[in-house]
Formats: sequence, structure tokens, C-alpha cells
Amino acid sequence: MLQTGLIIGGWDKYEGGKIYGVPLGGTILEQPFAIGGSGSTYLYGFFDQEWRDGMTKDEAEKFVVKAVSLAIARDGASGGMVRTVSINSEGVTRNFYPGDTLPLWHEELEPQNSLLDLMSTSSPEPMTPLDPK
Repeated sequence: MLQTGLIIGGWDKYEGGKIYGVPLGGTILEQPFAIGGSGSTYLYGFFDQEWRDGMTKDEAEKFVVKAVSLAIARDGASGGMVRTVSINSEGVTRNFYPGDTLPLWHEELEPQNSLLDLMSTSSPEPMTPLDPK
């Protein structure tokens, strides 16, 4: 027996863009965004922090590419490239991003209070307990 959840998006001249999530139970939910698939479990915190209503088409495209790149970095079943589809009053635009052009999540992180930072200094400061206040 196969089971699936769906993400359905579209545009009409009366209400503009809409996106709906249809989870396994079959409920239809209009949402500001929808994510699904095996890599989606890694993305909820990213979406909670980075999603904002009213993004331009270019901002939304970059946001989606970064999100799928994050999923790829954590989930072996998420593939090695990104395909996007934008639907608006001007029609449908499809883009393809090969794996070697995707952002790498670890290149964006600055090391902070890392054990490696402590080891690289000649005389590390002693660790002190956290202030309980």
C-alpha cells in the first residue's frame, strides 16, 4: 500500500498565489508555505527563523534553494540538486541548480567557543561554571 502527502500550489487572477498541504490524513490546509519529504524534518527550525511573508520572487527562490541545500546536507535521500517552479501571474518559471552550485551550510558558520579554538591558543582561559543567576 502506498501513502503520500501532497503540496499543491497555484495562482489565479482573483486570489493570487495559494499553497496547500495535504497530509496523509487527507485534510486540505491552506498555508503560507509547505514542506514535505524525507529532508523536511531538518528544515522546520530554519523555516521558523527565516520565512517571511512578502518575499520577492528572487528572495523566495534563494530561500528555497538554501532550504533544499540544507536538507541535502543532512538527508541522503534528498538528492544532489534543486529544481524549482515559480507560479505567478506571468506564468510558470522552472529553474535547475546542479549540486556543485549549491550553498554549503558549513561554509556559512563561524566557529564560536569551539574546542578547536581553545586548543589553538597557547594558554587557554580556564573554564568557569555558569552563573546560576
